[in-house]
Amino acid sequence: MVEAPLSQSIIGRAQDSGSVDVHVHNVREYGLGKHKTVDDTPYGGGPGMVMRVDVVAAGIDAIPRSGRCRVLLTSPLGRRFDQRMAEQLATYEQVIIVCGHYEGIDARIEDLVDERVSLGDFVMTGGEIAAVAIVDAVARLHTGVLGNSASAKDESFSDGLLEYPQYTRPQKWCSRDVPPVLLSGHHRNIEQWRTDQKILRTKTLRPDLFEAWERKKSPEVSDILDEGVDVLPDVE
Repeated sequence: MVEAPLSQSIIGRAQDSGSVDVHVHNVREYGLGKHKTVDDTPYGGGPGMVMRVDVVAAGIDAIPRSGRCRVLLTSPLGRRFDQRMAEQLATYEQVIIVCGHYEGIDARIEDLVDERVSLGDFVMTGGEIAAVAIVDAVARLHTGVLGNSASAKDESFSDGLLEYPQYTRPQKWCSRDVPPVLLSGHHRNIEQWRTDQKILRTKTLRPDLFEAWERKKSPEVSDILDEGVDVLPDVE
């Protein structure tokens, strides 16, 4: 579940080039007894099985540490993962992600992790998919992973806003034209148009993000919302 998606496309190429290293550890290797047992029935009763803290701890302890390291536990109880958190994690030399599973891990595992993290307010059968998403979001921020380093600097959520719309050929498609300003060659006007569209898109599609951005925006940011700037056709 983890190795296949992380071996493909941009992250796969980044591993081949040495820009990032991804190592997958199977907790079953640290299971107990002949059957490599990793879980047991919960104390106090209840459905499902709970992963043993001693087994998971053994797996964590077996991972060599390198430089500044952050240990995460995927859990619905955790902090909501977002772009800001991805940027914070990208400053560490190593990130260890412990995948939650089924009914969970013995609560004492929280003594061995730095933080719990969640993709959102929903529950999955395990934390592997969440771990892949976190690795992808963090790895792409490292130098050399993206073909153009500027790609990660001006995209959705990097400044609290959604990204401006992008266009390429054909110039005209199904009666819809590329906005003329993008064909003008006037870089200052293009930059202003992109800023305006980021604000308008966020206000229309993600009012929650827009409200948070408005509270934090600097006094120098002009209020373009009263200037009658057209919203793009794909924003209803």
